[in-house]
Amino acid sequence: MENRKIAVVTPVSHLDGVVELLLTKGTLFLFEEATKARVRELLLTHDIDTIICNPNQQTYKIDKELLDGTNVNLINTCSTGMNHIDVEYCESIGIKIYSLTKDYELINQLPSTSELAFGLLLDLMRNITISNNVTKRDESWDYLPFIGQQMKDYRIGIVGYGRLGKMMAKYCRAFDAIVDIYDPYSNESTVDTLEELFDKCDAVSLHVHVTDETKYMIDYNLLSRNVKFLVNTARGEIVKEADVVKALKESKLLGYGTDVIEDEFGDIKNSPLFYLENSNLNCIFTPHIGGMTIQGQTKAYKWAINKL
Repeated sequence: MENRKIAVVTPVSHLDGVVELLLTKGTLFLFEEATKARVRELLLTHDIDTIICNPNQQTYKIDKELLDGTNVNLINTCSTGMNHIDVEYCESIGIKIYSLTKDYELINQLPSTSELAFGLLLDLMRNITISNNVTKRDESWDYLPFIGQQMKDYRIGIVGYGRLGKMMAKYCRAFDAIVDIYDPYSNESTVDTLEELFDKCDAVSLHVHVTDETKYMIDYNLLSRNVKFLVNTARGEIVKEADVVKALKESKLLGYGTDVIEDEFGDIKNSPLFYLENSNLNCIFTPHIGGMTIQGQTKAYKWAINKL
């Protein structure tokens, strides 16, 4: 067996059996919390040829700046998305990339991201986080500002009807919501355009990858329509964040729940959403925890590691 030198640049020590499995694949170096500059130094110092990564904790992009002059020939990401990797650069210099994008046997067992999306939607509709924050801050016990919406008979739009979109639709239907679907690549779409979806629906949840087609697809024009709640557990680049802020401030949008922001691999404070941090607007952030359950992570990492 080839003795790989494996750098792990994402937290794995909390997952039962993952480090032990990695040790069977080669010489292991845990750089779980290191900065980009420190990771580059370690890649060069230890002649690393394999990187194990995941976008959720990563605050930098795996690109030429990190990889130039190293011995890395394989990047194994324990994720379906790859916007944390400069794929074009890696391919141009012959670095292989493994991902979970097409590992359907595995990913069909991983509902964690859709479960979070449903939780965010329910939180927004019932003002759970914002009422908690205000009640604690003001030491008040007034329900009137936080009267919400019930899920039953609510009309919810799903953008992207792949694995996660279908799971989200199932959860919404279990609460007796009415579900509409927009996906130009699915024959199960119930509307023909995004505009029609945002006109018909009270809430919309996003479940698409970032492509030239989907980047910034959610803008002020859509947010000015009927929709009142938006959930994004996909990627930050799908929405124009400044337009979300504007729609929230104008009360065209009553709530935005997001697990992702556009500049996750740079300075997160660049996101205009952070200017809402201390406001009373209904905006919920989670730090890209969609797939971050013990059960889901353990399955995904072990599956990915066994590709080595």
